[in-house]
Amino acid sequence: MITNLLQRSGALLRALTAFLALTLSSISLASSPLLERIMASGVLRVGMSADQPPFNFYNRANQVVGFDSDLAKALAGAMQVKLKIVEIPFGDLLPALIAGQVDIVMSGMSITPERSLQVHFVGPYTMSGKSMLTTSRIKEVVKDPTQFNDSDIRVVALKNSTSEMFVRRNLPEVSLHTIAYYHEGIEQLLRGKIDAMVADVPILKLSMLRHPGAGLAIIEPVIAVEPIGMAIPENDPQFANLLRNYLSGFEKIGLTNQLRNTWFEQDDWIATLP
Repeated sequence: MITNLLQRSGALLRALTAFLALTLSSISLASSPLLERIMASGVLRVGMSADQPPFNFYNRANQVVGFDSDLAKALAGAMQVKLKIVEIPFGDLLPALIAGQVDIVMSGMSITPERSLQVHFVGPYTMSGKSMLTTSRIKEVVKDPTQFNDSDIRVVALKNSTSEMFVRRNLPEVSLHTIAYYHEGIEQLLRGKIDAMVADVPILKLSMLRHPGAGLAIIEPVIAVEPIGMAIPENDPQFANLLRNYLSGFEKIGLTNQLRNTWFEQDDWIATLP
């Protein structure tokens, strides 16, 4: 099952990115120092947390895989450069981008006005819902997220994420703690040290699948639906235009839909988790 999944994804990416490399390679590189550096070095540096399945995560072979990883491979293939995935905690991704440590951030990152004041976003390349993961015992009592707005309730969210912003804006009375990686929040929830975690729905559903006997539950309906995009440095219209053209090409030839189906609709990839 794992082998078939990897072979399907790999074959599709090789064929489609080869096509895009031929059709889109004529785009001008003028006035883009970042793009000139990428082409001169032959390396595209993409920042990811590697802890956001199915967007990006480590598999049993200690490789970073997922929706973002496959999309990044397609970009690098179309640009005819090597891909270098740079693992950085989610809360430090944008500072790393601004500091020039990576060329793009692709890590299930929502496009927001606050972030758009610091960097430029290309996309969205997909959408993601947000909700709260808690225990079945608590869900029996709390039916709505607003009922969590109590100083006795302990909630965690990823540092510098829209989940953290949501809690601060909508649940100001809760005891909020931020985490660097999602697995930290899951562990705390399983040990009873917190009452809920706010995160993207795919990550919450995966947590329930991986801990079927833990009595975890998701508060429904979703509390937000957010556009997910690629973050790049400001003031680089040529690079932004190139990425928009690639994303448009990926959509037209069906690559993006294939990746959405592989990582969000199917569950074969769960078997690749450590």
